[in-house]
Amino acid sequence: MSSAMIEHADGLPQPQRNWAIFTIALGLLVAVIDGSIANVALPTIARDLDASPAFSIWIVNGYQLAITISLLPLSSLGEIIGYRRVYLAGLLLFTLASVFCALAHNLPLLTVARIVQGFGAAGILSVNAALVRFTYPRDLLGRGIGLNALVVAISAAVGPTVASFILAVGTWPYLFAINIPLGIVTLALGLRYLPHTRPAVHAFDWQSAGLSAVAFGLGIAAIDSAGHGEALYLCLSEFAIAAVACLLLVRRQTHLAAPLLPVDLLRIPIFALSIGTSIASFCGQMLAFVAMPFYLESHFGYSAVQIGLLITPWPIAVGFAAPIAGWLVERYPAGLLGGIGLLVFAVGLGTLALMPAAASPFDVIWRMALAGAGFGLFQTPNNRTMIAAAPRERSGGASGMLGTARLLGQTIGASLVALLLARFPADGTRISLMVGVGFAVVGAALSMLRLSTAGSQGAERVRVHESQRLKGE
Repeated sequence: MSSAMIEHADGLPQPQRNWAIFTIALGLLVAVIDGSIANVALPTIARDLDASPAFSIWIVNGYQLAITISLLPLSSLGEIIGYRRVYLAGLLLFTLASVFCALAHNLPLLTVARIVQGFGAAGILSVNAALVRFTYPRDLLGRGIGLNALVVAISAAVGPTVASFILAVGTWPYLFAINIPLGIVTLALGLRYLPHTRPAVHAFDWQSAGLSAVAFGLGIAAIDSAGHGEALYLCLSEFAIAAVACLLLVRRQTHLAAPLLPVDLLRIPIFALSIGTSIASFCGQMLAFVAMPFYLESHFGYSAVQIGLLITPWPIAVGFAAPIAGWLVERYPAGLLGGIGLLVFAVGLGTLALMPAAASPFDVIWRMALAGAGFGLFQTPNNRTMIAAAPRERSGGASGMLGTARLLGQTIGASLVALLLARFPADGTRISLMVGVGFAVVGAALSMLRLSTAGSQGAERVRVHESQRLKGE
């Protein structure tokens, strides 16, 4: 039996570990980057497919919504049948859906293909952190979590830049076609190097999975319906059904030993505050990412290629700030770093929204860099706090909630842009940026709440205890 078929007690041996790490990072890269790579091309795609800007948002919404409603169920399924199987199945589905995205010739077909692609991405994202846990030795697990956070941050931000280079040499279908060779390579590496894990003994909770899909799906659909001017009774009905499903889901989880929605972790104050901070911050980020291409095109006349290049300082700043934040969090409270980072992020978005009509490229560049630096300062400390606040035996649930919070925030943000573009056609993009400022400030306030004496001391005890236990084991 090959080493890949053995579940190792303390991570994978070398060189399999390095190849597995590379495979996990590559899969995470293509799944996350595809959530933002289409943003720059939305105006181009809308014109090419004869669709309105508000309805073209579903190219982004459909992808994010599919991930959001299936992330927790697929994470639970990974515990039962093995994380490796869910990851590889998701990667295969993602690659096949990319083929149909590249071949789509109208908006409905492209939207359906993007939704299927989103379900494939959910298979990758739902078990990514769990695979990291079985790949790294226990004393290096924190490094793996930090690397994941950095890959997610850079991938989410670099999408527009990648899109600009692709659009400079080809048409928008190549944005999706590029996933095909990357998916094939990652699939081949995954079959050879990803770790095997022992399956759990409990059965898959189909009822909780259904309630989760209804709660998240209809909640986002209600926001979109309001944005497109649907009847008030329809919007209220969707909100009401989503709320009832959410209540039933939470009630069901309190009676389960292995809850699909980890309500036990949400009872930990610092964990709940970190989740709230993450949702608010990623909502602000997605408001900016989706609105920015339309904003720079309609207000300043930039082309798709120019827009992608002007957004490039954002991921560069994230790449510089995230490692610095990882060093600072060893010395300063994560609540303080997260609060400062999100306030800097808010200032960056606010200055972008208030740019003068005759703004030069440099005016855009330094504002983009400021927003990216603030976001990079926030994310790594926040993710580390979430993982450290959870007991070790519940690290899988914590990882699932980490991804769910990020994707829920991104999906709400994209839906709000659709709402604002439909309600305010002339200035919806600028308003979207200002709403993003509001979410960033809310996130900063939630982050600062973790600085309370009891919360900060409790977090420190958890962090020290976790560190000691990792070293002892």
